[in-house]
Amino acid sequence: MARVFLSLGSNLGDRLSNIQHAVSSLSMSDKIKIVKTSSFYETEPWGNKNQEWFINAAIAIDTEFSCEELLEFCQNIEVQLGRIRHQGDKWCQRAIDIDILMYDDCVIAKGEQLVVPHPLMHLRAFVLVPMLEVKSDLVHPVYKKTISELYDELESPEDVFLYGTVLPK
Repeated sequence: MARVFLSLGSNLGDRLSNIQHAVSSLSMSDKIKIVKTSSFYETEPWGNKNQEWFINAAIAIDTEFSCEELLEFCQNIEVQLGRIRHQGDKWCQRAIDIDILMYDDCVIAKGEQLVVPHPLMHLRAFVLVPMLEVKSDLVHPVYKKTISELYDELESPEDVFLYGTVLPK
């Protein structure tokens, strides 16, 4: 069984419900056991700032799926929850996004579709802040630094607020 860390995000429709439905859908598989879920965070868009803010969360799971099977399973959940993939626009609005951040301590590169650890996770506060809750001492297998260390090294992190707090104007 593999220990996997996922990032979930939504900025279209009922963002909170989208994340909750994604977690519920993951838990319905007999090949996945949810180990820990972070709080929900309201986060500034990354890459394309001209869109609605996201709600993001991170979860740890144990799974019998291979990394490829898990990717397919997650993408099927995304489609069921209304995810539409746009060609050429990787930072567009989305009903749901489920990213595999880490799969055990594996380093996997199978084209652009499957790169683990996630190639940008170390640059994104919206990924690292929820991961601080889930497993702050997790060591990135490429950078050999913990999630806490990666977060501390962010040069200009985007805004991340606990969901339900008052956002600055």
